[in-house]
Amino acid sequence: MKPPEKTGQTAVRALVLTGFGLNCDGETQYALNKAGAAAERVHLNEIISLSRLGDGLAPYHILAIGGGFSWADDHGAGVLLGLKLKSHLGEQLDEFIRDGKLVLGICNGFQALVNMGLLPGFDEDCSTRSVAITANDCGNFRDDWIHLTADPASKSIVTKGLTGLDLPVRHGEGKFYSSPEVINRLKESGQVALRYAYPDYSPANGEFPYNPNGSLDDIAGICDQTGRIFGLMPHPEAFHHLTNHPLWTRKMDQLKRGGHKPETMNGQGLLIFQNAVEYVRKNLI
Repeated sequence: MKPPEKTGQTAVRALVLTGFGLNCDGETQYALNKAGAAAERVHLNEIISLSRLGDGLAPYHILAIGGGFSWADDHGAGVLLGLKLKSHLGEQLDEFIRDGKLVLGICNGFQALVNMGLLPGFDEDCSTRSVAITANDCGNFRDDWIHLTADPASKSIVTKGLTGLDLPVRHGEGKFYSSPEVINRLKESGQVALRYAYPDYSPANGEFPYNPNGSLDDIAGICDQTGRIFGLMPHPEAFHHLTNHPLWTRKMDQLKRGGHKPETMNGQGLLIFQNAVEYVRKNLI
C-alpha cells in the first residue's frame, strides 16, 4: 500500500510489517498516519527480498511490528517471527538501530523483540535474551481494557509526557518474567516504561485483573537503554480515537453534564505514535 503524501515537510517514513498471522497492521498503519507519519504496510517476505538489494529497512525511520499471532504462535508467541527477523534482517536491523532510528513492538511484536534479544538490550547487546513473555497466570486468553501508569524516570522516547492511560489487551502469553537481578537492573537503568495499574493509575501490585497476566513488577512495556527500541503488550493502535473506548458515551455524558467538552477526540494510544513521529522530526530529519 502506497503511503500518503506529506506536503510541506520531509516525510517521517514508517514501515509496518505484515504477513504470517500479524493482524493489527492496518490499525497500526492508520495510527501512525494519523500521528503524522507516512506509513506503509509491507509483507515480511518483500522486505527480506528488498534487503538483499540493500533497500529493505534503509528508507524508513520507524519500524513497527504489530500484534497478531505470527505463525499461530505454534512454537511460542513471537518465536518464529523473531527467528525469521534475526536470520534474514539481523544486519540491517543492527544498522537501523545504529542510525538512531526507532523500533516499536506491540504485543506479538514485543514478544518477537524479546525473543531476538533486542529488548532489553543491556550494554548495547541486541542478541542476548534475558527476559521472557510467557503464559498468563490466569491460564486463559485475556481480552479486556486495562489501566497503565507511565514511569516518569523511563528513558523511553515514546512514553515521554505520559502519566496514566487506558489501553486494551488481547493476549494469552503476556506475563513479563525475568530474574530479580534483571528486573532490578531494568528499574535502575530507567528501562521500565509502563506498568499495569489500578483505576487511579497507581501500580496494580500484581492484583488480577488490573494486572491481567501476572507480569512481575506489573511491567507492561520496556525500552532499551537508548529509549529508541520500545515494546509493550497493550495495543495503543486500538485507541486512536475517543470512540474506541468502551465507556466513551459515559465519559462524554459526564463532560456534558459538567458543561465541558473533550479537549481532543484523539485516543490516548495515539500519544505513543505522536511521540515517535515528533522524535524523528526533531532528530533524524
